[in-house]
Amino acid sequence: MDKLIIEPGIKTPHIIFDAANGSLEIKGKSIPENSIEFYKPVYDWLDTYATQPKDQTLLTVQLEYFNTSSSKCLLDLFRKLENIHSSGKGKVNVKWLYEEDDEDIMEAGDDYQTIVKLPFSIEKISG
Repeated sequence: MDKLIIEPGIKTPHIIFDAANGSLEIKGKSIPENSIEFYKPVYDWLDTYATQPKDQTLLTVQLEYFNTSSSKCLLDLFRKLENIHSSGKGKVNVKWLYEEDDEDIMEAGDDYQTIVKLPFSIEKISG
């Protein structure tokens, strides 16, 4: 399965999903004009990955800002990962990173952690 690499834009995050090692990464800003359209290739890739996931999958999210429509898309992404995790095909962990002075991103991570049923770590990083 090919890697999914979406280069960062002014309003879009850098996405690197690597099936070979079960490493998924989203980093940067997520304020695209059309979030659903932007995240569609991500969902498609995850649907394919879900058929034969690695034993361990790690999603690392390091966003400095995201808009409301992106937050819904992130939730949809977490739901897809939940399905992999609950199916018994592989374990999925989420690492949510936030800069030490960014309470909004930290609280967003807390919110997702309470909503989704995935092992979820929230880690402070120094900017």
